[in-house]
Amino acid sequence: MRNTNRLRPIFLTFEQWLPRWSLQHRLCCSKPVSVHSNEESRADKFKTQIATGPRFHDFVKGASINKQQPVITDDLIDTDKHAYLPEDSEIGNSRTVCFETYGCQMNVNDTEIAWSILQKKGYQRTSDVAEADVVLLVTCSIREKAEQTIWNRLRQLTAMKKRRLKTRVPMKIGVLGCMAERLKSELLEREKLLDVLAGPDAYRDLPRLLSVAHGGQQASNVLLSLEETYADVMPVHHSPQGYSAFVSIMRGCDNMCSYCIVPFTRGRERSRPVSSILEEVHILSEQGVKEVTLLGQNVNSYRDTSEEQFCSSEPGQLSRGFRTVYRARPGGLRFADLLDRVSLIDPGMRIRFTSPHPKDFPDEVLQLIKERSNICKQIHLPAQSGSSTVLQAMRRGYSREAYLELVDNIKRIIPGVSLSSDFISGFCGETEEDHLQTLSLIREVRYNVGFLFAYSMRKKTHAFHRLQDDVPAEVKQRRLKELICMFREEATKVNSALIGCTQLVLVEGESKRSAQDLCGRNDGNVKVIFPRQEVAGQPTDTGTDTHTSPINPGDYVLVKIESANSQSLRGHALSHTSLSDSATRLPDHRHDGQLASVARHGV
Repeated sequence: MRNTNRLRPIFLTFEQWLPRWSLQHRLCCSKPVSVHSNEESRADKFKTQIATGPRFHDFVKGASINKQQPVITDDLIDTDKHAYLPEDSEIGNSRTVCFETYGCQMNVNDTEIAWSILQKKGYQRTSDVAEADVVLLVTCSIREKAEQTIWNRLRQLTAMKKRRLKTRVPMKIGVLGCMAERLKSELLEREKLLDVLAGPDAYRDLPRLLSVAHGGQQASNVLLSLEETYADVMPVHHSPQGYSAFVSIMRGCDNMCSYCIVPFTRGRERSRPVSSILEEVHILSEQGVKEVTLLGQNVNSYRDTSEEQFCSSEPGQLSRGFRTVYRARPGGLRFADLLDRVSLIDPGMRIRFTSPHPKDFPDEVLQLIKERSNICKQIHLPAQSGSSTVLQAMRRGYSREAYLELVDNIKRIIPGVSLSSDFISGFCGETEEDHLQTLSLIREVRYNVGFLFAYSMRKKTHAFHRLQDDVPAEVKQRRLKELICMFREEATKVNSALIGCTQLVLVEGESKRSAQDLCGRNDGNVKVIFPRQEVAGQPTDTGTDTHTSPINPGDYVLVKIESANSQSLRGHALSHTSLSDSATRLPDHRHDGQLASVARHGV
C-alpha cells in the first residue's frame, strides 16, 4: 500500500521561514513584543541587507558586472591568486622557513616540493629553528609511535612560540603531510597555537595558507586530489652531499591492505607524466648526481596515461599467483617502460626504486634489471608476514607459496640479486604458529635488509573496522625481538661470505663514528666503511693510473672487504672507478647477493 504521508520540503520560502524564526525569537525574549511589527521590521532589514550586500562578482577578480559576455584575457586567468587577499600577501618577504622531516623517503621528496613552492614566493630557508619565522613539520602517520613523536615536538615548538611572542615577530607553526590529513580536527583543537595544516595534495596552497596565518588566523587545506602529482614543480633537492636524489614518479595507493593508512592519508594512485620525470632526471644528471631513487607508495604499479599513444586496452601484468583488490586497469606507459627510459639517460648514474609491491614484478621488469648495469641488482620485496593466514587477513593478495615462487623467479632471472623486506609482528589474530612461519621465511629467503615493526592499529583502516587487535603488546614486542635476532643471525652468516671480495661503492661521506673513515653503499644497498686515504686513479685501457688522489663524496671506488657484521662491511679502498668501467672489468663486484643487514624500527 502506498504511503500517503508526504515528505516536508527541505527548503522553505522566505515567507514560510520568517514567522517560525520570529516566533522562536519572541519566546526567548523577556519582554513582550508585537509579533506583526517585529516580523515586518526584520523582513525589511533582511531584504535591505540582501539588496545592498556584496554580489558574486565582488568575490571574483576581474569579473565584469555587465550582462555582456566579458572578453577573456591572460590577465584574467590566474589560478595562483586570490581576489580576497592583498596583491602581495602571498610573497614571503624574505621570511625564513625551517623544515623538519619525519618518516619515509616520500616525505623527504614532499619537503623538496614544498620548499620549491615557497622559495619561488620569496621565502628563505634555515636549518635553525630559533631563527625561523615559520616552522613546518612534514609528518608521518603510519604508526602511533611516529605520531607521538610529532605531538611531543609540537609541545616544544608551542612553548618556544609563546616565548617569542614577547620578543619579536611571532613564529608560525605548520603541520604538513599524512598526520595533517588524518588528524586535522584534533590538531587544530588540541594545538591552539598551530597556524597551518596542509595535506599531501595541498602544498601548492602553502603561500596562501601562510598568508592567512600571518594575518592572525588558523588556515588549513587537507583536500585529497585524484590528479595532483606536482609534475610541473621541480623539487629543490637539499641533500647535504648532493650525490643522490629522490624522484617521485607516482602518489597514493589503491592496494587497501587492511593494516595500512596510506590510501586514506595520500589518496588514490595517480602517476606523474613520464616527460616530467625524464626532465628531472636529466637535470639531476647535469648537476652531477650519481644515484637516483624512483619513489612511490606502490612505485612499480606506475601507469602513465597522460598521452594518447600510451593508452591501449591491454591490462597490466601481475606477478604469477598474485591478485589485486581492484580491477586491473588497461593501458598506460608501465613501470618497465619508465625504468628503461630513465636508465638510458646517464649510464654512469645508479638507479634504484622504492617502495614496490610484490604483485607488480612481471618478468619484463626483472629482465630489464638484469640487462642494465646501472639499475641496482637490489629489490625491496615487502612480505609483511610468512603466514598465508595472516597475509589473507592483511589483504595482501598472495600466499606464502606465491611469494616464495616469486623469490625463486627473481633469483633465477637476476643472479646475485639482493633482497630486502618489511615485516609486521603481532598483526590481528597472529598465532604463535604464524610467527614461526615468518621466522622460517626470513631464514629461507635471506634478505639483505629488513624493516621490522610491531603492529599499530590505525583508525579508518579495514583492520580497524573489521578485525580485533587481540595480540598483547608484550607478545608483539617479544615476537619483534625474535624477528630481529633472526635477521641478525642470518645477516652475520651471509655478510661474512663477502670477506675477500671486491665491492663497487658509491661514497656518501665521512663515517659518523670516525672522521678517519669514509662510508658508502654497494650495489645491494649495504653500508661499506673504509679508511680515508688517497688511492690510484681509474683504470684505463693501457693499465692503472699510478697517480693517487683523495676520495670524495660522489666518487665510485673499489673496496676489498676484510670484515663484516650484520649491519655493515669493512675494507680498504683499492682505486677510483666508474659505474660503466666496473661493469666490464669487475664481473664479480656483485657477489651472490646474499648480503645482509637489519634496520631496527618500532621497537
